[in-house]
Amino acid sequence: MHILRQIYKIALRECGIIIKNPIYWFCMVLFPIFIIWFFTSMMQAGVPTDMPVGVVDLDNTTTTRAMIRRLDAFQTTKVAATYDNVNQARKAIQENKIYAFLYIPRGTTTGLATASQPKISFYYSNVTLVAGSMLYRDLKTVAALGSAAVGQQKLAAVGKTGNEIRTFLQPIALDLHMIGNPWANYNVYLTTAMVPGLLMLFVFLITPYSIGTELKFKRSREWMAMADNKTWVALLGKLLPQLMLFLTIFYAFEFYIYYVLEFPHPGGIFPILLLGLLAVTSAQGFGIFAFGLMPSLRMSMSVCSLWAMISFSTSGATYPAFAMSPFLEGVAQLFPLRHYYMIYQIGIFNGFPLADAWFNIAALVCFSLLPLFTLWNIKRSMLLYVYIP
Repeated sequence: MHILRQIYKIALRECGIIIKNPIYWFCMVLFPIFIIWFFTSMMQAGVPTDMPVGVVDLDNTTTTRAMIRRLDAFQTTKVAATYDNVNQARKAIQENKIYAFLYIPRGTTTGLATASQPKISFYYSNVTLVAGSMLYRDLKTVAALGSAAVGQQKLAAVGKTGNEIRTFLQPIALDLHMIGNPWANYNVYLTTAMVPGLLMLFVFLITPYSIGTELKFKRSREWMAMADNKTWVALLGKLLPQLMLFLTIFYAFEFYIYYVLEFPHPGGIFPILLLGLLAVTSAQGFGIFAFGLMPSLRMSMSVCSLWAMISFSTSGATYPAFAMSPFLEGVAQLFPLRHYYMIYQIGIFNGFPLADAWFNIAALVCFSLLPLFTLWNIKRSMLLYVYIP
């Protein structure tokens, strides 16, 4: 009971510090809420639509105009302008007025009719990766549809039936099924990894900041005295209010995306709650560990910031870890966000048993327990060190 009273008093003291210091309010409440709103609203449509493309149609026949109408009918593409030559269209891409353009040379329709294989070209900017890849798909599809339309007319003219024509033009019919996210919703793909990574970034930074300011403002001995110089009691009481506040934000984010925006989550509620808890405790554990290794406010926050930022590249959400070099694939296991993403896609997004993600769960638990290796150094720094700016 005595230890519980100590933890309670230290937690009350920490609540007072949080209330008086606006940095905590900005980094624990206001910025996380803004980030959640920003990312979920930025990609609210799911996929970008009506991206502007241009057309250089030097043939200008019924067939090529039909091809342009088909291109404009795609959800992601909007024919925004026509140009007299390639130089004008290229300049429009450079000025960021369009993302791509379709070039149809003279004699295209005649070449299709005589089976002389005319060449049409499409140019697209891959500076914006999503826009470039999606427009490439649409331009390639409309080129195939144009040649298929001419082939259909020729086959119909020689008396082929509809089934024969379809079999000739497409011998193998593809039946595609996108599992988990059939809408190809980029909000589902990116928000579920980017926002937790940013929330964990704030946990990474606030944890060493709150410990380091005890030294900076010469409150460290008072803090340790309240815990009878027991480091684990002092840390538990100090970080408990932060844990509760970060958990509230994390669970509010998860409730919003899974039950308001209705992101797919066949794994159910338990993996969601478990993952939120492990995400916060693992980030806090690493923050304490970093300060224990380098009992310096500036250095520990710099290391935590660097670790959090690199984790976005190594998590596997945008580029699969197995496609990296073996060395980097191994290094990726040192970042909590990597294990967060693996548990999310295994247990929540795909609905597989959590036993399939046992390694990643164990890794986050290990991150949460990292402070055990540096408690002695934190105690020494709190009692003996003098803050150096």
